[in-house]
Amino acid sequence: MQDQKVIVIGGSSGIGLAVAEACVAAGAAVTIVGRNAARLAAARVAARKLSADVTLEDDVQRLFDVPVHHVVLTAVDARYTPVRDGNVADWRRTLDSKIVAALLIAKHARFEPGGSLLLTGGVAAHRPAPGGAVVAAANGAVEALTRALCVELRPVRVNAVSPGWVDTAIWDTLAGDGKGEVFARHAERLPVGRMGQPADVAAAALFLLSCGFATGSVLHVDGGHRLV
Repeated sequence: MQDQKVIVIGGSSGIGLAVAEACVAAGAAVTIVGRNAARLAAARVAARKLSADVTLEDDVQRLFDVPVHHVVLTAVDARYTPVRDGNVADWRRTLDSKIVAALLIAKHARFEPGGSLLLTGGVAAHRPAPGGAVVAAANGAVEALTRALCVELRPVRVNAVSPGWVDTAIWDTLAGDGKGEVFARHAERLPVGRMGQPADVAAAALFLLSCGFATGSVLHVDGGHRLV
């Protein structure tokens, strides 16, 4: 990874920020991309910072004025609502953030030799929960898209990480004041006996970025969640 150019989309917080930090530590020249200018400015990482909405084709095109080695997509606009209470606009925001963004990046990104695209799925594709149908569908589509793009973009490598429940800011909204209790119950169920941390997913991402023989792979980083 030394001196390789890496773009982390969604890199201003959570898993994306952890991936950016891991890439910087490995010697890469990192650019983080996000929609929220304040969050970008607050991100404490030695990286270039760009504001863009990767569900918009014009924004994606201007990100790739020069070739890069790796692109990591961690951004997601996840909306958890029972299907009967949902609306098309919210569904499209989630699907656009996971699938349309990935397709636009695949269309416009230019890669240096040995480069790769890394997408982010999630355990909901395999262990869906009530209220999470759209997120589950998006994550399942990410896995299918990873395999399809692996074939279509060759020799660019295309892989995905599939995190389980990871302690990020989204849980402050999902669980609120009950977050500690929810985490404790979930950790007890998992074979590893603890919640996931952004650094766990970043370690997996770094492996997929740096392993030149890995493509079309989905690496599950879920503490065994799929098995319980």
